[in-house]
Parts: sequence; structure tokens; C-alpha cells
Amino acid sequence: MAGGKLTPRQKMINLMYLVFIAMLAMNMSKEVLSAFGLMNERFEGATISASSTNEQMLQALDTKAAESKGEFVASAATAHKVEAATKKFYDFIGTLKSEVLKGVEPENGKLPYEAMDKADNLDHSWFTGDGYTQKGNEVIAAIQAYKNDMKAALSDKKYAPILKEIDSKFNLADVANKEGIKIKFLDYHFKGFPAIASLAKLSAWQNDVKKAESDVISSALGKAAVSEASYSKFQAIVALDKNVYFQGEPVTGKVVLGKYDPNAGNNFGNFKGPGKLVNGQAIISTTAGAIGEQTISGSFSFTEDGKSIPLKFEGKYVVVPRPNSANISADKMNVVYRNLPNPMTISFAGISDNNVNASAPGLSRAGGAGKYMLTPAGGNEVTVSVTGKMADGKSVSDKKVFRIKNVPAPAGAVAGEIGNVKGSKSRLQVASVEAKLQDFAYDLNYQVTQFTLKVPGQAAVVVNGNRMNAQCVAALARVTRGDVVSIIDIKAKPVGYNFMAGKITPVVWEVQ
Repeated sequence: MAGGKLTPRQKMINLMYLVFIAMLAMNMSKEVLSAFGLMNERFEGATISASSTNEQMLQALDTKAAESKGEFVASAATAHKVEAATKKFYDFIGTLKSEVLKGVEPENGKLPYEAMDKADNLDHSWFTGDGYTQKGNEVIAAIQAYKNDMKAALSDKKYAPILKEIDSKFNLADVANKEGIKIKFLDYHFKGFPAIASLAKLSAWQNDVKKAESDVISSALGKAAVSEASYSKFQAIVALDKNVYFQGEPVTGKVVLGKYDPNAGNNFGNFKGPGKLVNGQAIISTTAGAIGEQTISGSFSFTEDGKSIPLKFEGKYVVVPRPNSANISADKMNVVYRNLPNPMTISFAGISDNNVNASAPGLSRAGGAGKYMLTPAGGNEVTVSVTGKMADGKSVSDKKVFRIKNVPAPAGAVAGEIGNVKGSKSRLQVASVEAKLQDFAYDLNYQVTQFTLKVPGQAAVVVNGNRMNAQCVAALARVTRGDVVSIIDIKAKPVGYNFMAGKITPVVWEVQ
């Protein structure tokens, strides 16, 4: 249409083509603007619905927190933090939408979408050259603050997918356009866009934050409910038909699942029975009376969804005569020490000592009923087996495993002091080297048989015995104030026993 000489008729035809194309472009633009308007209406409608739903779910969560406590309290606290962060950012976006609509007058109660084709309001307010104005930076800061607030509120890793979605939808990194050129976040989404497009985008943001809020409240409510209903909250409780049985009598009863926690008592409205409610449990407190089978009964009620639910209970127990003897055993926490005689008390309930036989490597009687000494040697464990002969001639047996441990190594000491010691040279020359065992269940005394004296700048002196010899005195004669003398490689054995002590800690003597 632009080449050669054209007749007036051809020029007129070309002009008509241009007008036609322009009209098509105008019609397409109006359709696009209207489409953005419809999108904005749908976003706003969905947001209103989400806000109402979120409010109802949060009220339900608060009610559960007030009634059931436990996990619901923590979940409600998380939901309210998210609610506050959401409201702050949601209201801020509302101010941005008002800025977009500045100078736009509704027609018959509806925005004139097809006339909202200008980008002046946000372009002049948010952008300057290739950068942001103060207002543009304010928008970026508000988005970042919202993300930070949500991260602070959702520290539980179970909310990680929600945080990931928020970070994706509000990723402030530069965006590559269709030519692959990186441009700023707000430039890419708002600069030069028609007002109705920017309005729809902001409405989408509001919808996104309400969706995130909804996801959190749903997750919090569901997480707390699942946690409270989890079998980890229950205990298997043995409920026998009575609590005392005679020998040979059938033992009957049942095993039930029970649940209690410190918060459950908040829902108990009334308790009747021999005791009181403590930390979600009905604690029985009564006095055993007449000998024989007795019954405990009562009832309690709890509140659920505003309704009182009563529950009755009944149990049986047997009262027997008070015993007049006790079986007391102190076994040092199932640990015995190698090469030491470990005192033990061994008995079988209801069987006299002369009908009880105990055996184990290194075990021997120590005089007195049930008194034994166990002196283990090798290995890491020793098993004590016990057999008892009952009055009816039948035998019963039992066994117990004890860990074998070495006697802990003592600490080196000079002049009665352990570790780092300060003192005069003359005091060190006459002091004796010792080995002391601290905080041990047995009283053991050690005899030092050898040690090494190390003086700075001199050869080490090995001493047999526990006192300084002439070589030590000669070496110490050359030390001065501030020198550090070490007593190392201390060897000792416990008095009365035939084994050497473990590695003994050295003593460091600073000359004063």
C-alpha cells in the first residue's frame, strides 16, 4: 500500500483499511479491558467468601482451644499471628487499589472497565526512570514485611509448603520479559498496564493472602485435632477384676485404652468418688477397711461442644492383712565392679533362705540370711540365677543380669591436693604422692608404687615408691618461682586387692 504512485481511489481504499484495522484494535482492547474487569469481580467475590470462611474456622479453633486446651492452644496462637499479618497486608493492598481508582467514577454502581485503559496513577506514583519512587519502595517493603511476618508465625516445619507458596507468589526478584531482559518486579507487573489490569492484579494479591490464611487455619485446626486424637496420647491400662489374688487363683481382667493430659481436667464439670481431679486424672484417695473384696464407684462428667456428658465408673480391690516383714535389696543400679567383692541380698518372696540357691561366676555366701558377695572378673555382664523350693515341693526360678564395670581410675594427688597445685619447692620435696578415688560407692585406699617427676629443662626422674628421692631433690633444687613441675605416670594398687588402678591423672605443681 506504500509503493508507487497511487490513484485517488486507491488512496481512499488504503485509508479505509487503516480505519478498519484501528477499529478492530479498539474493539479488541475493549474486550480485553472488560475481561480484566470480570476477573477483578471474581477475585473480589472469592476473597469475600474466603474472609467469611476464615473467620468461622478461626472461631471454631478458638472454641476448641478454650474447651480442650492442649495442642489447640498453640494452633490458635499461630492462626491469630497469621490473621494479624494478613490483615495488615490486606488493608495495605486496599489502599493501593484506592490509588488505582483515583479519578474513576462508577457508572450505575459499576466500574467503567472499558474506560480504565490508562496507567497514569500508578506510573506516576510508583516509578521514576528505571527505579522506584518512595511509594514504590513502600510497596516492596510492605510485601517483604508480610513475608517476614508469616515466616515468624509459621516456624513449625509442617507449614513449610504454605510458606513456599507465599514466597513463590510474592517473589520480589527481577523478572525476565519475553526478550529475556531482566526488569524490576513492580515494572514487570504494573508499569504501563491499564488501570483495570492493575486493579485485578491487586485483587489477586488480596485473594492470595486470604488463601494463605485459610490454608494456615485449616492446617492448624486439623493438626491439633489429629494430635489430640493420636494414639500417642493414649495409654494401655490393665484393669484387673481385683487387685490382689491368692496363689493358684485365676487372674481375670481386661486391658483398655485410656487418655489423659493436664488440660483435660478443664472440661470436667463434676466428679463424685473417693478422691479428686488432678491434671486430667481422677486420683483415688481412700483408706482400706475390712479385709476382703471391696468396691470403688462414682461418676464424673465432662463438657464437649457445650454439652455435659456423664460417665460412671466402678472397680474392685481386695484388702489383705498387713505384712510384718520387708524384703529390701540395694543392688547398686544393676552394676557390679570387676575384681571387687560386691555385696548382694538375694531372696525369693515367700520362700525361706535355706530353700533358696543362688549361683553365678564369682558368687559366694557372705554370712547371714540372703547375704552374698559377687566378685566378677572377665566379661561385660554376669547373670545371677536363683532357684527356690516352695512348701508344696515345686521349684521356681529367676535370674538377673548385671553389667560389669571396671573400678574408675583414681586421681593423682600431692600433699593431699588434686590437679593443679600451687606451693613452695620445699613443701613439694617432702610431700608424698597419692592416688585418690573420688565419689565412688566403695571405700578404696590406694598405695602408690611408682611415679615420674618432670622438671622443665631436665631429664624425667622415675621413682619407685611414693616419696621424692635424692634425684628428685637435686632436680627440684634448680627450679625457680613460676616453674611448673609435673608428677606423671603414677602407678598404684588398692590396698588389700590384687589389681592395678587404671590410668591415674597427673598432678601439676606450680612453684611459688
